[in-house]
Amino acid sequence: MVFANLFRRNPQEAAATALYVEIVRQSRLPAFYMVAAVPDTVDGRFEMISLHAFLVMRHLKGRGEAAQKLSQTLFDQMFADMDQSLREIGIGDLSIGKHIKKMAKAFYGRVAAYEAALDGGGESLEDALKRDHYGSVDEVPADAVRRLADYVRAADARLAAAGLDPLMAGKVEFGDFDGSATTAE
Repeated sequence: MVFANLFRRNPQEAAATALYVEIVRQSRLPAFYMVAAVPDTVDGRFEMISLHAFLVMRHLKGRGEAAQKLSQTLFDQMFADMDQSLREIGIGDLSIGKHIKKMAKAFYGRVAAYEAALDGGGESLEDALKRDHYGSVDEVPADAVRRLADYVRAADARLAAAGLDPLMAGKVEFGDFDGSATTAE
């Protein structure tokens, strides 16, 4: 019986893969790079994937053991993809671990900052995005940051309204980003 468990697939793997595919698809929308001034670079794409992964993981957090396992599986898939991407751009095997550790630390820092901002604790979401998401950009138009923050708030509200079931089934709908979205007051 113990050996059977060794070969059993993680039941959350298919859902995590479907979620990650949608996270990457949404993160590649051209409007983020054109309207929200996200740099179309390796760092900028990492930031967009991290932002969308955070939103999904935020709505899995504290929702039971299966949701926690799904969140961990999604995290593992995300960083396995990051590892593969670093290898494809020529980062050597000996320094991959260092790069992944740095990326994971950055991700966890963003999770803490964005969560606090969305929950009303600490700095504004705009300030957190400007510091973390746009950290490598010298001058970011305030309107671009506001538009991205409005999108994040709307996506967060959409995920909250949808509930846990779609996420557990590997389905996520972030909503559109055309740069003109605003939050309801």
